[in-house]
Amino acid sequence: MFTPLTMRPRVLSGIQPSGNLHIGNYLGALKNWVAMQHGYECVFCIVDLHAITVYQKPEELRAKILEIAALFLASGIDPKLSSMVVQSMVPAHAELAWLLTCVTPVGWLYRMTQFKAKTESMEGSSIGDGLLQYPVLMAADILLYQAAVVPVGEDQAQHLELARDIAQRFNSLYGDTFVMPATSLPSVGARVMGLDDPTKKMSKSEKGSGHAIALLDAPADMRKKIMRATTDSNPHIDFETMGPGVANLLSIFQAISEWPDDQMKNHFSGMRYGDFKKQVANAVAEHLEPFQQRYNQIRQEPGYLESVLREGAGRVSPIANSTVRTVKQRMGIYTE
Repeated sequence: MFTPLTMRPRVLSGIQPSGNLHIGNYLGALKNWVAMQHGYECVFCIVDLHAITVYQKPEELRAKILEIAALFLASGIDPKLSSMVVQSMVPAHAELAWLLTCVTPVGWLYRMTQFKAKTESMEGSSIGDGLLQYPVLMAADILLYQAAVVPVGEDQAQHLELARDIAQRFNSLYGDTFVMPATSLPSVGARVMGLDDPTKKMSKSEKGSGHAIALLDAPADMRKKIMRATTDSNPHIDFETMGPGVANLLSIFQAISEWPDDQMKNHFSGMRYGDFKKQVANAVAEHLEPFQQRYNQIRQEPGYLESVLREGAGRVSPIANSTVRTVKQRMGIYTE
């Protein structure tokens, strides 16, 4: 039976149920979450309300929510240690987002670089307001649980800073209410780049067949993608002059193997790219084999995922509802 670790700092992080989770999501998020759950009280969210800021086919979204939940568990997240939650199953997420929207200057939202990047190729009439308000919902996710630590990728660091600004603004208007969240970025594997274009972060939404290693790819497909990965014009690995593609593959290998820098240099310096890629491909495929086996076992257990998600929502709802009640009281909104 789960017992809340109330004396430990609380951690909150989440992943959208859209696209295919890949090796970058695993090394930059899931692998680190698994380690954190032993020292923190963790809440890990499947953020479906964020996913619908752009259109999702309903049947695909429902299927993805369960797929992501199974991938969380397969990675080693233990529902006895951590709370796994579907964001929309806790209505307080959306309620707090509205309350925080009312204290967030719109100018702060227009400065968000992700909003600019996502909408630059869209017609104004097709841009949903959810894309603009996305960072406020993310702030609500964090502040709802009074999270002290928020493990995020570098691309979300600006949104976390906005969450801190919103918390500070609310506290100054209505009195101390929210904990100021701190970020946590893993030192290795935090930003895995695309295999086809190592100048761009590996993305769940990218359609290119050689861009990402999906966590559920067949081993043969993983190896093929890595063998075709972009490198540079050098004939072998040179740690002084290597291009971003080689650096990316080295980062993937190091994050999986957990080798120190000296061991990496001693082992790979001067190695020809063909041999190097084979070693990276083997390391990735072998590392993900038990992961995929566990995933398949979880999907074959009738009702198990649904029960884990119900339990997670039930466990965190009292915390979330308490926060919303306090916020409403501070703002002068009637509560029973």
